[in-house]
Amino acid sequence: MTKLQYLSLTKPERVLVDLGNFFRNFGKGILNWFKSIPLKLLKFWNHTLSVPFKTLEKAMTKGNWWVRGNFLVFGLYQIFHKEIARGILYLLYEVVFIWFFIRTGLPYLQKLGTLGTLSLTSHYMVDPSSGVADGTFATGDNSFTILLYSIVTIFLALLFVVLWYFSIRDAKSLYDNTLVGKMSNNKQFFKDLVDSKYHTLLLAVPLVGLVAFTIIPIIFMVTIGFTNYNGAERITLFDWVGFDNYSLLFSGFSNGGANVVGIFFKILAWTLLWALIATFTNYFLGMVVALLINKKGIKLKKLWRTVLIFTIAVPQFVSLMLINRMLDVNGFLTDLFVKFGWVPAKVSPFQNATLARVIIIVINTWVGVPYTMLISSGILMNIPEDLYESARIDGASSFKMYRSITLPYMLFITGPYLLSQFVGNINNFNIIYLLSHGEPSFSLDKKLGYGDPGETDLLITWIYKMSMESGSTKNYAMACVLGVLVFLVIAFFSLIFYGRTGAVKNEEDFS
Repeated sequence: MTKLQYLSLTKPERVLVDLGNFFRNFGKGILNWFKSIPLKLLKFWNHTLSVPFKTLEKAMTKGNWWVRGNFLVFGLYQIFHKEIARGILYLLYEVVFIWFFIRTGLPYLQKLGTLGTLSLTSHYMVDPSSGVADGTFATGDNSFTILLYSIVTIFLALLFVVLWYFSIRDAKSLYDNTLVGKMSNNKQFFKDLVDSKYHTLLLAVPLVGLVAFTIIPIIFMVTIGFTNYNGAERITLFDWVGFDNYSLLFSGFSNGGANVVGIFFKILAWTLLWALIATFTNYFLGMVVALLINKKGIKLKKLWRTVLIFTIAVPQFVSLMLINRMLDVNGFLTDLFVKFGWVPAKVSPFQNATLARVIIIVINTWVGVPYTMLISSGILMNIPEDLYESARIDGASSFKMYRSITLPYMLFITGPYLLSQFVGNINNFNIIYLLSHGEPSFSLDKKLGYGDPGETDLLITWIYKMSMESGSTKNYAMACVLGVLVFLVIAFFSLIFYGRTGAVKNEEDFS
């Protein structure tokens, strides 16, 4: 369609054309991304993965024997080259890792395939020939510990390989410098730490924290999803079950007649719908409130901002729990709903799925709009007034100025924030759990191990119920499976939409 044909259409027809172009371009974008994978892999190999192998080859063929010694002893050439501090750090990690691997890591890795075989917490060893306990006291296996220590050992082994490469690369670099008469020492090493490599020193601590408290727990959670771990306190052994938990979740009626897959897709649909509505209602209403308060001629601007900020000053969980009590069977707001005929007497509004969802969205708007209002206020004050003056001279209406100046500017600045809010609402545990507790319930038998999900539950609240509120039938493994699915949903939307935001695509255009 040409530009002239597009302009000749009516506004409703343009909207339909724009919508069709969006989905068409969206599909083409995904298809082109998959088509580009082989080229990206080839480029990644040529520019990234092949570089270490080339470096190792040069170190072996063109380095002296001290450089080649780094293949076996970390930091050997650095110590020989009088960079003792750097060499000792490399050597220290090698010694500590080998000691840890032999003493702790290897015994756990050997049991990783079975996750342990001795079910008792402790027992006396029995002589196979006589069948009598020989007095040797042994401790039983703990699958949880085996899995955790195995993952930690694998991470430390990967770090060992990385530092092994860095040790050889640094040795080759120092050797090349000596060939041209450029020498270095400990003083230069410490000077670099507070100068050219200061950023590396500062980022080392948060990087260790990221690996220890984020990456390793995520990998541990993913691996638990391939076991039958149920979280029972006295159970110390569990087994690998492969993809059984995934197939069980999507098997529909295979587990006690429970339509688990139907419940899963209902909760997933509500989670995405909730995240979309909650994000855009807060965003646009907060922007409208900021525009109204910042408009010229409005008096008492500070007062209106202060009134709205009161919802932020009060802790959110306090407000939500108070509203929950007001919507209880005997609550004040419930009596109003009964008078309007929206719910029967002595029945909580949360027993009506549609009404419960509307209430949740309204309360979330009341709680969330002030945050967006504050952010929007700061951004709106930075939009050049000359743009509005020029638009007024050209005869533009207030709505046209909003659509052509204010909204594009706001979306350009707050695009990543909008995406983070969408992701945050997918995992918005407080607003759902403290307000409605997921009601009304699907009445799923708790003995099946899926908790007690409800029609207003998000995936995150269902995970909590499944792993924390199921009594003796907790199902940590299935909860981990749901956690992986939540991650995949978030990753899908994040990867697609983040790169398409103006703040990322046209960052250099902002002034």
